[in-house]
Parts: sequence; structure tokens; C-alpha cells
Amino acid sequence: MSARADALPPAAEKPGAMQPRARFTAAPLDPQSRLWTLAAAAACLLPLLRQLPIPMALAIATIGAVIVTVTSRRRLPGWLRLLLAVALVGYVLASARFALGRDTACALLAAMLAIKPVELAGVRDARSLLGFALFAPFSTFLLDQGPLSLALGLVGVTLALAALLRVADLESGDIAHAAPPWRRLLGVWRLVAIGLPLALAAFWLFPRIATPLWGVPERALARPGLSDHMSPGEWIDFINDDTPALRVTFFGPTPPTSQMYWRGPVLWNFDGRTWTGSRWLRSLPPPAVTRAARTWDYEMALEPTERRQMVALELPVAAPDGTHLDHDYGLQAPRPLGTLTRWRMQSAAPVAFEPELRPYLHQLALRLPEGYNPRTVALARQWRLEAGDNDAAIVERALAWIRDDFAYTLTTPLLGRHSVDEFLFEQQAGFCEHFSSAFVVLMRAAGIPARVVTGYVGGYRNRYGDYWIVRRSDAHAWAEVWLAGRGWTRVDPTAAVAPERIYDTLADRAGGGGGGLAGLGGLTDRLAAVRDVADWMRRGWNDFVLGFDAARQQKLLQPLGIERLDPRGLIALFAAAATLAIGWMLWLTARAEREGDRLLRAWHRLGARYARLGFARAAHEPAGAWAARVAAARPGSDELQSLSARFAQWRYASLDGRTQGRRELDALVRALRRHRP
Repeated sequence: MSARADALPPAAEKPGAMQPRARFTAAPLDPQSRLWTLAAAAACLLPLLRQLPIPMALAIATIGAVIVTVTSRRRLPGWLRLLLAVALVGYVLASARFALGRDTACALLAAMLAIKPVELAGVRDARSLLGFALFAPFSTFLLDQGPLSLALGLVGVTLALAALLRVADLESGDIAHAAPPWRRLLGVWRLVAIGLPLALAAFWLFPRIATPLWGVPERALARPGLSDHMSPGEWIDFINDDTPALRVTFFGPTPPTSQMYWRGPVLWNFDGRTWTGSRWLRSLPPPAVTRAARTWDYEMALEPTERRQMVALELPVAAPDGTHLDHDYGLQAPRPLGTLTRWRMQSAAPVAFEPELRPYLHQLALRLPEGYNPRTVALARQWRLEAGDNDAAIVERALAWIRDDFAYTLTTPLLGRHSVDEFLFEQQAGFCEHFSSAFVVLMRAAGIPARVVTGYVGGYRNRYGDYWIVRRSDAHAWAEVWLAGRGWTRVDPTAAVAPERIYDTLADRAGGGGGGLAGLGGLTDRLAAVRDVADWMRRGWNDFVLGFDAARQQKLLQPLGIERLDPRGLIALFAAAATLAIGWMLWLTARAEREGDRLLRAWHRLGARYARLGFARAAHEPAGAWAARVAAARPGSDELQSLSARFAQWRYASLDGRTQGRRELDALVRALRRHRP
């Protein structure tokens, strides 16, 4: 081949040859933009992780941190990324026992967001990750709507939008003159301020319907709460949970703490280990009850449990609207309690509770499985022979035995086949599950109808809000025995052995009895006060945000003398507020479009100050010519000419010819704002 041919480029060598297709490459991320993207994604993921089970949340967070660390040096191969995604999805589904619900879907979203940084290489990847991350804060509200979730969600959204602005500056090629982080965050909150009035108007004034038109799927894993089954040792995690289960406000007199038994599911059936409720009894009407003269009037706010079971102070006079009162005076909600609910009720203690027991219920309340707990059955039969027909004497004898020989403890070994025998004759220590179950078995074996009742007992008065908090750790199980002439009578064997554990207050548990905070005195009081204030604030959030329903919306303007707003009035009020909010948005948007540049805004304000003195700048007049004209008419205007030259240099010089930096721009803006003619 000749030298001439060697000198020709390949295209000249073969004019008709096909040229290789140019490969598209996304703009790479600089380290600071990558850091912003990852920090924003982590902030969006945090509120969602808080709502997942702790082991699952730790696993997802750990995998995400490992991926970020590894991919900062090199990119993982495609087969490894696919294997990682499949393994993580399998772990989440296995942890949820392959049950589908909104918590499972949210956990899958969190897992996918944790491994998404494996693809983070360029601007397009960063924009994809940030857009995907914005789903996480909003998904959090499917699981929790508390103020902390809202605050963390707002932080995540703010950082994500600020990171998008950073990525936009990088893509435009003007990253050297990008705004500092604090100004970028301020710009995001300005955008929020533009839409906030319309959002508030829609929340407070848009007409609400009493019941939703649609719902969301139930959770695959229910939250801790009462259910219609109980096994010895099953409640250990439940009664160690100190989060609120309900808050109660009494109108008028308040019952003593020892009488605050919050009745839940009643358990009739025993298979030798587990107590369960009788489903067919729920359809029967409540039996006759003779009540005490004192009636307690109260409002109860129930925390979400994803279950239909409710509780009420013994015994509810009537079922609140929309609920069902079953045969055992247990309350059932029409749908799972997935959000905070509020109920107004009245209760009165029973004097005679179902004094006439139907034969089939009498037999059901005596039923025991064959071949279980022979020592307990033998002891009960011996007591029956000694007591004759005196059922009350047998009850008192059992309580005296428990009071003298038993102890209360949460540290219990797992019981075997004859669980009641092991508890009564060997272990003789446990908590409410063990005491109530053993007591009812003992009574049934002695021929006394008995059943287990679950619920909560006691409460803690918040000193700031003047309301009562019943926590999940107040979960309790007690017994009811049927006595002739009196009907079902409450007997609490746990209170016989440990009344201080049943009726104490939160402060007693924290500082009494030689506990970890005993002797700290004032510190314990201060911690309790802080906790009271925090719960009082949470209750306010529940009342004014989560509890704002259609009924409260219609009474929104009662402080202004308007007793009730009908739907037409609400629509008119919303339309007026929305019109003002949209006008605010349009004004701010148009103002930003006219003067989006802060340097230009400062320059226009300077011109307005001179215009008030008769030296307005003509629309066609350049900045330098205008400054020269003012200097000719007003000697000593050298500063204006200097500012005009600096403004023109920054505003109209090419990017390459611009020598000023960010600090010089800030100094120029400040000088324009300070200058007065």
C-alpha cells in the first residue's frame, strides 16, 4: 500500500464503508453529586425502614451499605446483581411467610431501593435512583401516619429534590457555578411554600365522606394486639411492649385504677395448651345484665392493630355506632383497625351478669380435653368432695393457695404437654397467661363453669393532658367463674399474687422495687415528665390531623359561631380558599419567571430607587449608558458606574470570559442591595 494510501484516513480509504455507530454514554457523576444522591436516597429510605420488623430493617440497611461501599470502587457484573436482587426478594417474602399485604409490598420497595445504587454510574442513573427513592416516604404513610414519619419523610423529599437540582447543574455543564447546598435547600422549600396553602386548603376544607370509597390491602403481619387465642408464654413480647394501645378521656368521675379492666376477647375452648374464642357465640345477642348505678362516660382512642377486636371498660352499656356487641360483651369493629379510631362509650360494672346460664353454655364452660393435666383434675375433684356444693369456697381456696405459694415473673421456661400440672405443682411462678389458664382449668375440673377473659388492666394518667394511657404492656388475662345468683364473676388470680404489678403506675414500674431507676428520684420524675409531654404532643397530632374526619370537618367553624357546615358551605369555603391559594401560586410563579435571577432582582430594585428620583432607565437603554447619564446629571455617582460595570460583566459576559466566582457574585448582590442614591 502506498504512502498516500497510508496517509488517508479509513473513511477516505473506503468511502462507501459503514461507519461504526457512536456509543451513547451518560455523563458521569462527580464525587459530590454521587454523595448527594446516596444521602438523599438513604434519607428517603429511613422512615420506611422504621416501620419494618427490626431484623428485616437491619438486613436491608446492611446490604445497602455494603453495596454503596463496594460499587464506589467498581461496578458489579450483571449476573451478580440479578442474583442479589432475587436473594433479597426471597428473603423478604420468606420473612413475611409469603403472605401478601401492604407491609410486604413496602418491604419489597425498601429492598429494591437498597440495591438500586448498584447501577449508580452516571447522571441518568442518579436521576432514576432519586425518582425511585421518592416513593419510599409516601409508602411509609401506608404503615404509619405519625409526626415522626412525616418529619423524616419531609427531610428525605427535601434532600431528594435538592440532589435533583445538583444533578441538573451537572448535566447543564454549569457545576462550577452551582448554588451552595444551603441555597439549594432553600430553593426547595420555596417550592414547598408555593404549594402549601393549596395543600392545607384541600386537607381542612375539601368535603370529606363519612366512609372511604376504597381501602388499602391489610397487613400481612398484624401489629401487636389482642386476639382470640392465647398460649402460655405467647404474650411475653406483647407485655414487654411499652407503646400506647389506647388513650381514654373520662367525662365526669374516673373509676379507680383497680377497677379499670378493659374487656377484650373472651376465650372458651381449651385444647390442652391453647385457649381460643368461640366464633359461633359472636352471633348470639348479649345476655341480661344488672348493672351498678355508677356509669362511666368516656372517649377512647384506639391505636391501629389490624384486627377487628376492640376493648371497652367492663361492661359497655351499648355498642358504639358501627360496631357489634357479641354474646360475651366483647366489641367487634366492622373492618380491621388499620388507622387510629375514636369511640364514645358508657360502661357500668355488672352486679348480676347472665344469672341464668343456658345448658349448652354451661357444658361449654366445663369442657376440658381428655388425657391432660391429671394432677390438676384430681386435686379439683378432691376439693369438690370437701366443699360440697359451696362453689365460692373452692374459688377462695384456690386464691389462697396462689397467694401463699406462687410468685409473679416474666422469666418462665416453656411448659410441656401437661402445662397446668407443671405450673401448679412444679414451677409455681409465671405471669397472667399462666395464672388465668391454670385457674380456669382448676375451676372447670371442680365443676365450676369458667372462662378466660383477655384485655388490658389499669392505666397511667398523663399529668398534662388529663387523660389516661393504657399501654400494650398493660395487657392482661383474668378469669370469670359462674356462681349461682350472681352469674359471671371476675376473679383475677394474678392480682392475688402480685397486685402491685397489676395496678401500679408507670412511675412505680420505673423507680420502685429496686429497679434500674430506683433511688434516682428527681431524674425519674423528669424522665416521666418528658414522656408525658411527648405523648401529649402525639395525642394532639392524633386529634387534629389523624382524627380529622367528616364529622369534625362539619364542626370546623364552631369557634366562629357557625355550629355546623353543610356540604354546600364546605364547597363554597374550599373554593374561596383554593382561589386565594392558586392566586398566591400564580403570583409567586410569575414573579420567579420575571426575576428568577437574584442578581437581576437586585439590579431592578436599584433602578426603582433611582426612578423615584426621576432617573428611570429606559427600556432600550444599556446599563452603562444609563449609569453615564445619571453621573452626568448627578456628580459623584461613581459608585453607580462601578456597580453598572460589574453587573454587565457578570450578566452579559460569556461563561468562559467570566472571571468572578461565587463569592464575588454574592458581594455584588449585597453591594447592589446596599447602594442608595
